Amino acid sequence: MVGGASGELCTCEGLGIEKHGDTLSQRKGVMKAKVELLRSNFADALLYRMSLTFFGWDVVYDDKSLVLELGAEQEPQKGDSYTMYHGTNLQTARLIITNGFRQSPDGMLGPGVYVSRNQQKAERYPLKSPPSNRVVLQLRVNAGRVKRIDKDNHPMQKSWNAAGYDTAWVPPNCGMQSVPSGLEEDCVFDPQRIVVTSIAKAPNPTILAELKQLVSQKRAGIGRGGDMQVAVAGGVCTLCKRKTTPDRTHTLLPCWGCGQNICTLMTKHTCSASA
Repeated sequence: MVGGASGELCTCEGLGIEKHGDTLSQRKGVMKAKVELLRSNFADALLYRMSLTFFGWDVVYDDKSLVLELGAEQEPQKGDSYTMYHGTNLQTARLIITNGFRQSPDGMLGPGVYVSRNQQKAERYPLKSPPSNRVVLQLRVNAGRVKRIDKDNHPMQKSWNAAGYDTAWVPPNCGMQSVPSGLEEDCVFDPQRIVVTSIAKAPNPTILAELKQLVSQKRAGIGRGGDMQVAVAGGVCTLCKRKTTPDRTHTLLPCWGCGQNICTLMTKHTCSASA
């Protein structure tokens, strides 16, 4: 007797094996074939019953390769990435989201893109624009090598990039007369180190929704079912926030369920199609 896929017991007669007229070796061969068929059917049934429709994952890393976020009053660390903010007007915000940042030709810290980890600082800009025309972009910035500029007429106030630094950092309440607010300010020399990740503030809900949609479209590239695209900003993947190298960049792939672009090194992705 052998066990069936449904858990029932089958006799040799039930398997279609003749008791008389066949040699013993013939009956053994038929029995073996029938048993293999039952095993195959049982495995198929088990696989069918255990199948699930689910896309997504949740990962916990046991190393320190993910960047720990520092507050606006803590000194930036070399090579780390941070959430920062940039204040601008509505028209320029649309251009930045679509085409990326461009260097300011000059400023308190020389040429570069002026940002801050303090959102209140960004909300003050542009200084001559009314609040109804101000937008605050939320960014992901790879700071690279950082130079502290903490006094007026600092010897490297505008030459820090020529000395090999990627970002200039003015700490809060450092006493510089050129920063009367006392709020942190940063200048990133290379715009490629900056990626717009969201909209921190907009004049009204309609504009907020519009700009967030632009950001989503830009980050998703071609979007659902589109071509694979590299998602890198200054050596850091914009999705998983892990560091990359020129020969090991990360790639955007559409989720099989919801179509959202993802990086397979992200710590978590919950597919809306399986929720």
